[in-house]
Parts: sequence; C-alpha cells; structure tokens
Amino acid sequence: MTVRDIKQVQRQICPVTVDDTLEADLVGWLVAQAQAHDLTTLLAHADDGVIWGEMRQKQLLTSGDVFSEPDVSPPLRALTLQQARLFGPAAELLLWRTEGGWQARLVTDDVGDEVECFDEWQILWGTRCEGSRDGFTLVADGAQGLRHAPPVRVDVRLFDPGENRRPLRLQVRHYLETDTESGLLRVTLSRLVQVTDETQVRKEQER
Repeated sequence: MTVRDIKQVQRQICPVTVDDTLEADLVGWLVAQAQAHDLTTLLAHADDGVIWGEMRQKQLLTSGDVFSEPDVSPPLRALTLQQARLFGPAAELLLWRTEGGWQARLVTDDVGDEVECFDEWQILWGTRCEGSRDGFTLVADGAQGLRHAPPVRVDVRLFDPGENRRPLRLQVRHYLETDTESGLLRVTLSRLVQVTDETQVRKEQER
C-alpha cells in the first residue's frame, strides 16, 4: 500500500487572459508566461503528437527543435495544439482549446488559501533509450515504438528493455478539499511540478 505524505500548502488559482498574440506567436506567448511566473518546463499535446520543452536563457527549446523527426516530436503550433502545461516547482500554467477559443489558468503555491496536497510520481513511457541531445532524452516503448523526448538527462544504465523498466518520472501535485456532503477529502485539482528519473526521486525521498 502506498503511504501518501499529505502536507499543508498555500494555493491560488487565477484565470489568465489569452489575447490575439497567441495565434500569431504561440511560442512568444508561452515564453512571456514562463518568464512572468518562473515556469521551466513544457508538456504539450497536439493533434500530431506530444511536445516537450524547456526554458533556456529566456528562450523555449522544444523536443521538435532538438529532434526534428516527425515520429518523435511535431513542431509547436497554435493550429494543431490541443493543450499545453508550462510548469515548475512553484506554479503551473494550463492552456487549452475550447469551441469558443483559448482558455488558460495559473495555479501558484505559497500564496492564497491553505489547502492540503500530496505528490505522486507517475511513471512515463520509455523502456529504451534511443539517444540524447541538448539535454533531451529520446525514449521508445512497446512493439509500436512509441517515442517522446522529455527534457531530462537520464543515465542509460537505468534502462533495461529485458525487464521493461521505465525510469522516467513525472511529479504531479494533487490538491485536496473536503467534500461538503460526505465530509471526505478528495482531489479537486492537480498540476505538474517536474520531470525527472527514478534516481532523483529516491534522492528526494531520502532527504
């Protein structure tokens, strides 16, 4: 049984205005948001695939920039984007497409109301390392060769295809609130915190 370390934090949820500049310059809009809220990592889902990214020297470097193969990562475009999460230790910006246009919201820790939360380390796809470039690691999984390239440096020795080991981890923070009818705690909101590997997770848990 997994023991959840429930902790008390402050949390604030704010809507974010999305103007016309997003359609004209999606990357520029995301960079501006990342700089304003100290966000470091991008995970985006588009019609044509998954896109990872990382802020470097006030620029957004994506997996599509690093690995140009179409079956690894498509380009980051407003035309095909479904949703994007820009995140970091202190906050997450969620951008998503609706029938009426773009919507966005920002979740920030250390300000706002006191709430309870717990962190979960989700296992990411990737049993085989197919190379690394500019701090991104290209991994594949399954007979279909599902591929993606998160912005994390991984020791290749952590991969063991014979054992189907998946060493990549995504830290997700779940916020809890008490249900007014049942009186039970339930997850009402979740956000991304960081992408890393199992070695770093063990180090953090040992602190």
